[in-house]
Amino acid sequence: MTTTLNVNQAAVATNLEQAILEAITDARTACELNGTDSANCAVAWDIVEELQAEKSHQHQAKQNKTSLENYCDRHPDSVECLIYDV
Repeated sequence: MTTTLNVNQAAVATNLEQAILEAITDARTACELNGTDSANCAVAWDIVEELQAEKSHQHQAKQNKTSLENYCDRHPDSVECLIYDV
């Protein structure tokens, strides 16, 4: 289970990094075609900023886990990690 979780997290990080690189390329192209003062250029760079912010948020969320959360990620079926609906 841990290997699958780590692989999924790596895939998401890779996809997000790839999306950022593509957005940067698109933004540069939009600015070259429409001018640096155009709305298309500004929107394209806003998309880059949003993607970079999402990457930062994901990085912070990963770092702020408690010891119990890390334990439950590795052992989701242990007694300490079970959640009951009452």
